[in-house]
Amino acid sequence: MKIDENLLQRLEKLSYLQIPQDQRSEMIAQLSEIVSFVDNLSELSTEGINPTFTMNDSATQLRDDTSRVNRTINDDILSNAPHSKDHFFIVPKIIE
Repeated sequence: MKIDENLLQRLEKLSYLQIPQDQRSEMIAQLSEIVSFVDNLSELSTEGINPTFTMNDSATQLRDDTSRVNRTINDDILSNAPHSKDHFFIVPKIIE
């Protein structure tokens, strides 16, 4: 994948970031270096390797999934919010 000015502009738009004009060429070079590094991974042969391979043979320890609510902590957190109702934050609508 080639990183160019058009792709950088698209990435800026998607990330809501603005890269200063004097840093654009350096950013393109850095992104190109990252992409070429990741492309090296496609050269690795994974033939015969189990897709669930792990470095550790022991299984993940599981715990009971129980909910715990401490209303004191909730109330302390919500006391710092500008707006809250029924133990929830009230925030402005952000979906366009």
